[in-house]
Amino acid sequence: MKALLAMVVLLAGSISFAAPECTKEAKDKWMPEAKMKEMILSQGYKIKVFKVAGNCYEIYGWDKAGAKVEIYFNPVDGSIVKENKK
Repeated sequence: MKALLAMVVLLAGSISFAAPECTKEAKDKWMPEAKMKEMILSQGYKIKVFKVAGNCYEIYGWDKAGAKVEIYFNPVDGSIVKENKK
């Protein structure tokens, strides 16, 4: 019973950290990472970590006001799909 409870807790925790659905386009349609980083920086964000998460580009960093953010971007058009302020 304890093992089952532990498994449920771990599964529930991993679901909350799953990347959202950002695009269904193939990777050859995605904006190059360097261009995406330039776009993000031009919007006033500072990037600590940039990575591919599922079918999204994701950053950990700071917004213009200096607040910590975690943002998922559509890798095709650069739009924000999900943003979490820390």
